[in-house]
Amino acid sequence: MNTLVVEKVVEQLKELPYELQWRVLEFTRALALTAPRGVPGKQLLRFAGAMPIGEVEVIRQAIEQGCERVDADGW
Repeated sequence: MNTLVVEKVVEQLKELPYELQWRVLEFTRALALTAPRGVPGKQLLRFAGAMPIGEVEVIRQAIEQGCERVDADGW
């Protein structure tokens, strides 16, 4: 986290009326909910090769066969 940015935001926030401070708080909460979550790919490298290539191929074929199809009676 860049503390310089946080400090500048706090400085500006202190100058705002109470109602606008609440709006900023709500906005930052909304941003936090939309932030991407996950792990860097580098952390997943340890799983490389964990599945036999035959199983990977079966999964790939199942995805290709099952995706992009609409089952109108499915709902």
